Amino acid sequence: MKVSGFTFVRNAVKFDYPVVEAIRSILPVCDEFVIAAGNSDDNTRELIASIDPAKVRIADTVWNDNLREGGRVLAVETNKALDAVSGDSTWAFYIQADEVVPEQYLPAIQAGMERWKDNPAVEGLLFNYLHFFGSYDYLASSRDWYRREVRIIRKHPGIRSYRDAQGFRKDGKKLNVKPLNAWIHHYGWVKPPGFQQARLEAFHKHWHDDLWLKNHVPVVTEFNYTGISGLKPFTGSHPEVMKQRISFKNWDFHPDPVKNKLPVIQKVLQGIEDHTGWRIGEYKNYRLI
Repeated sequence: MKVSGFTFVRNAVKFDYPVVEAIRSILPVCDEFVIAAGNSDDNTRELIASIDPAKVRIADTVWNDNLREGGRVLAVETNKALDAVSGDSTWAFYIQADEVVPEQYLPAIQAGMERWKDNPAVEGLLFNYLHFFGSYDYLASSRDWYRREVRIIRKHPGIRSYRDAQGFRKDGKKLNVKPLNAWIHHYGWVKPPGFQQARLEAFHKHWHDDLWLKNHVPVVTEFNYTGISGLKPFTGSHPEVMKQRISFKNWDFHPDPVKNKLPVIQKVLQGIEDHTGWRIGEYKNYRLI
């Protein structure tokens, strides 16, 4: 069994992405790692080149900044990395630049890949998610955040990144997947407020035109984290690879107790989910088998 990790990134330093931690978190279960390094305005390439030259290969890419609909450019860049993965790989392990796998789940991930490597009906493996928001001390727990996503896919020419690169499809159809008892920590909404605002301004350009940005993205220097509901304190532990970053970059954040309250209908739906495990109306870009 051969496993290839892959991802894409651009301006990781400028927008404070934990891409080094992301890559290092899954490197122990990968035989190689391919990263599509986009044309950056900072030293992103030098940063990722220093991770593990024996395992990490860089594919230099240029983003098409004219693709400003639905985040398509993110899928295009994901596919560039996927196409650079070795052809004899059994699995391709995708990790985005703001996602980190805690080390305690690596044995379960390795076991899952071994278990289903010879079963072609299993086209992908499904992970659970924790979404951090505002600081490393709070989780976004409302129904607005996805609970699961496919991050390991079988190396097959028909499997491609889908829409804005959140998931994958095979020949346009949902993948048949098996769930793993493993979690991914998503840190995309944990940045100093100035970095977060800059990231969002650049990020929205991959979805919308200038007029939309003018009408919907406020001209401010710092992002306001307080206008969200459904946050709860995080009482667990962070991955080892994140601990140095957290010690340098955590800051005081306290949700507004008024804005943090869920609307009544959300409370009802959340109560059903908490009691039964069923998320009514949940979008699933995969088929459990």
